[in-house]
Amino acid sequence: MQMKILMVLTSHDKLGDTGNKTGFWLEEFTSPYYHFADNDAVIVLASPLGGQPPLDPSSDGADFQTATTARFKSDTDAQKQLANTVRLDSINLADFDAVFYPGGHGPLWDLTEDKHSIALIEQTYQQGKPLGLVCHASGALRHAKNADGSFLVNGKKVTGFTNSEEDAVQLTAIVPYLVEDILRENGGIYTKGADWASHIEVDGNLVTGQNPASSEAVAQAMLILLKA
Repeated sequence: MQMKILMVLTSHDKLGDTGNKTGFWLEEFTSPYYHFADNDAVIVLASPLGGQPPLDPSSDGADFQTATTARFKSDTDAQKQLANTVRLDSINLADFDAVFYPGGHGPLWDLTEDKHSIALIEQTYQQGKPLGLVCHASGALRHAKNADGSFLVNGKKVTGFTNSEEDAVQLTAIVPYLVEDILRENGGIYTKGADWASHIEVDGNLVTGQNPASSEAVAQAMLILLKA
């Protein structure tokens, strides 16, 4: 049986009240996408509104290009798939073996608060399916609960975009909350590596990554869980 993996992207494109655009972070999408695809997984892309999710323009800058972003730019099939994400409210988790959330600042506004996203996260975790979130997407765990009503991250090793990394990109005052703070407040055992270096945590079937550099490592860890 071929593995089937759902990737959930943001539909939110406004960076607070700055007038600037945000969305998903390109490398946090492309690195896991190709890691899954190259391991023969079937990938389905979803977003709250469906259709083309907004790309954070900052992530398309020259400094953030990688082998996988270059590959994506010459991959018309992947571009077409991204332009036609399915609506999150149409997803049936029973159809998937694992769920992955790429970051970018967009998820702080929509995936964190979207009831379908929250339910998907809770059900994926409760069913023991690998659940991966990287960078700001770890914030989508904010309202997710366990069956007993406790926060999903409570007592679990987790990571996500650090306060110092948010300071470095000068958005601390703009974002609706800080990922590191919210994971700690909800009882998560928050860990971090050096700013901008790859760092992930695996706790049971929950896999979280600190920043864009961590995105492929999260995908690798998810595949290890899937094959176990």
